[in-house]
Amino acid sequence: MKLATLKNGHRDGQLVVVSRDLRHAVIAPPFATLQQALENWAEAEPVLSRHYQLLNLGQAPDSFAFDPTHAAAPLPRAYQWCDGSAFLNHAHLLQKAFSLPPMADERIPLMYQGASDDFLGPCDDVPLPDVNHGIDFEGEFAVIVDEVPMGCPADEALQYVRLVLLVNDVSLRGFLLHEVSTGFGFFQAKPSSSFSPVAVTPQALGAAWHNGRVCLPLSVTWNQGWFGAPHGAEMSFSFADLIAHAARTRRLRAGTIIGSGTVSNVDRAVGSACISERRAIEMIDHGQPLTGFMQFGDRIRIEALDNEGESVFGAIDQRLVDSTLLTQEALS
Repeated sequence: MKLATLKNGHRDGQLVVVSRDLRHAVIAPPFATLQQALENWAEAEPVLSRHYQLLNLGQAPDSFAFDPTHAAAPLPRAYQWCDGSAFLNHAHLLQKAFSLPPMADERIPLMYQGASDDFLGPCDDVPLPDVNHGIDFEGEFAVIVDEVPMGCPADEALQYVRLVLLVNDVSLRGFLLHEVSTGFGFFQAKPSSSFSPVAVTPQALGAAWHNGRVCLPLSVTWNQGWFGAPHGAEMSFSFADLIAHAARTRRLRAGTIIGSGTVSNVDRAVGSACISERRAIEMIDHGQPLTGFMQFGDRIRIEALDNEGESVFGAIDQRLVDSTLLTQEALS
């Protein structure tokens, strides 16, 4: 099953069911928002699944063309956004390039709690104030969970995964090292994240959902140029591990989103999913970074294709814009 949220003038948007080929959608009352459906999943899932089946058969009444440019993030705002760092290769490259100390214990995943009150839709512009902040994209996979009990072990965690989606975890590298050094973690370094137009149930992923991992390449294009297609199967920590880590000392409410961190592979030929990793590789190979960070007007596209070349989640396809100009336009 595939679900999306359309913009309708309200903060949480309108929940819709989307066909397998992402071409058509239908409203599925009585569940007005995705958060409402998640909080009542036992009742919502069979209703939404029935609409999904009818859509795929071309038999859904009142269906309409699905336009991702009208989509908000599947959850336009969430109670919690926890982003991990589940690909150790990414950490190893940064450690080597910047002479950083190794992780204290590589058996425990890293995770931070990010802002979740104002997510961006898949085709929304990304407004930021200054390119000198070192603007970077980060292509990731993520899951949305149902309520998870405190202390949930990893071998029980996957039963709580309701949906899987893509993330562009926008990062401002100019703030990052300072904020980490304070001991309080990220804040200004992590502005609003963006999400794919569609969130997909694990069952709909079929064999691509395996061992708590999304076993698909994540295609990243920057200004229409290929940047990378690292594979999600190489996660060092599965989503089961990340959920258990997040729930170790707290319960997770329905609608909590947990990210994989930047998708990264040992094989450099597959490219990268963020600029910082490419810069780290350039420092290792050439002694200095050669690739600059994003500039206003740049476009980033993040997408996962199945074995038939079909888009699974739809694409994050965004333009970076100067927020100060938007403010001036609003005041003029």
